[in-house]
Amino acid sequence: MTAIARSWLALLRPRHWIKNSFVLAPTIFAGLVRNADALRDASFAALLFSLAASAIYILNDILDAERDKLHPVKRLSRPIASGAVSQRAAGVVAAALLLATLAGGLVLPAVLAPIGAYVALNIAYSLRLKHVAVVDLFCVASGFVLRVYAGARAVDVPLSEWMLVTTLALSLYLASGKRRQELAAVGGDARVVLSSYTIPLLDGYAHMSAAATIVFYSLYVISVRPQLVSSIPLVLFGIFRYGYLVQVRQLGESPTDALWTDLPLALTLLAWVGVAIWAILPR
Repeated sequence: MTAIARSWLALLRPRHWIKNSFVLAPTIFAGLVRNADALRDASFAALLFSLAASAIYILNDILDAERDKLHPVKRLSRPIASGAVSQRAAGVVAAALLLATLAGGLVLPAVLAPIGAYVALNIAYSLRLKHVAVVDLFCVASGFVLRVYAGARAVDVPLSEWMLVTTLALSLYLASGKRRQELAAVGGDARVVLSSYTIPLLDGYAHMSAAATIVFYSLYVISVRPQLVSSIPLVLFGIFRYGYLVQVRQLGESPTDALWTDLPLALTLLAWVGVAIWAILPR
């Protein structure tokens, strides 16, 4: 692969598309994984979110280029900050991705509203909201909630309030860990909002969010999907393992990279998916 191709891949961040697997959660929990139409629509919705997310990544990189140059890792890994890709070319690609997302949304109109909300939220986040303490964390978490909501709209199933609040709590846990690691690694210089936080404060947010995730998920299982009770230990282990990766191995700055590089965490996620599908599918 050429250096140019690697730069464009780094700009699009396909490794981060795994976040859009949240779109598939309603299909799994509704027991529709054997339904070809549901799988097709949910997968297409996840694809549209991937296109929109890449466009947002590019926009954020354009706006953050100068600050990324101060970051010990991003100044080399981000193609715009490093000079490998021009801002103009990146802007053209971002616009093309958004147009492709819109065209795809016309094929599956049910997901247009949540994807549109995701794009609008992230544009506001990139322009202003990422500089406001606490609001930035909830913006990141809301993106995952919108993914789950879009997944439910795509396959036309009701969405449990427990699933939404569990997704919110889990996302806040990941976002708090990300900010915590950024602050520990570079201090408040590389991101404006970091100067508003302290490591103990972010640790407190992470602990509260982790506890909320466990409680809300357990309540969801007990009240809505009791057959998933065997998955609760996997959720506990995954949260504990991620906490270890953040606190000890300093991998919290990118939850996606932590998942791709830590075998126990990846296996835990796969085991949870397997248990969920096995438990919910009709016999």
